[in-house]
Amino acid sequence: MELDDARLTETGLTSPETGQVLLIACGALAHEILALIRANGWDHLSLSCLPAKLHLTPDALPDAVEDAVRLAEDRFDTIFVVYADCGTGGLLQARCAALGVEMIEGPHCYSFFEGNAAFAARADSEMTAFYLTDFLVRQFDAFVWRPLGLGRHPELRDMYFGHYDRLIYQAQTEAPELTAKARDCARRLGLRFERRKTGYGDLETALAQL
Repeated sequence: MELDDARLTETGLTSPETGQVLLIACGALAHEILALIRANGWDHLSLSCLPAKLHLTPDALPDAVEDAVRLAEDRFDTIFVVYADCGTGGLLQARCAALGVEMIEGPHCYSFFEGNAAFAARADSEMTAFYLTDFLVRQFDAFVWRPLGLGRHPELRDMYFGHYDRLIYQAQTEAPELTAKARDCARRLGLRFERRKTGYGDLETALAQL
């Protein structure tokens, strides 16, 4: 399946009509989830993605996830939500519990990509780190540069990023072109660059349990 990041950002990805297990996920995770499905032969897993841009308005996430669950609940044996808390302050977890569906553990994708335990252990020493994943490196302008107005008003950079001291690129894959782009993102933000190969972390573990 050919995936277009702009489409994943704006409209998401639709699922098959029926199946065994439906994953309702963020569009920012589509590449990684489909790579795991292919690599492991998990043909019983189907994927539906909500628009990745919902991360810009996390208050809208619980309702959007509920709508997706209601739309699919009669067509699949099991539904699993591949969103972490993602800035909803526990509201998404509460909504999933009310709907009777499980969701991946963790405060955000940066945590479960690294592994929630490992991320928590580093938390105190990385409070001044800004994180990017493979998807966010590719979509840096759409998710960071343009929404914050940094192209039009470069003087805002210090206001937004003055308390950060580094950009940590959590690499899910070995892609030199993404590393180069992530390094350039750090330069544009005036931050020290660090690359950390995380792979798929707890995302792979959670999907394997399905």
